[in-house]
Amino acid sequence: MLVKDVEVKVIGFDGVTENEVSHYIDYIENETHEPINTLFIEKTADNKVALKYSLKKRKFERIRRITGYLVGTIDRWNNAKKEEEHERVKHGVSR
Repeated sequence: MLVKDVEVKVIGFDGVTENEVSHYIDYIENETHEPINTLFIEKTADNKVALKYSLKKRKFERIRRITGYLVGTIDRWNNAKKEEEHERVKHGVSR
């Protein structure tokens, strides 16, 4: 079942509605502050609900420290500043 763009599998319960699943998704995303990729709703031995989920991967953004300021990407820099960054000496890590 696909609910809110999340692949959902229900195990051990009959008649779980999309509305119920939607509430579970909202609950998890509110607790984790991350979007969900997949959700498994399972019935436990003591008739409780177990929620197993995976989160969507987030894009990694490189942050640079330049002259004391934290900067994200350099795509909004002017040509002179980009050239200055290009000409800097790059230091590597040796093993």
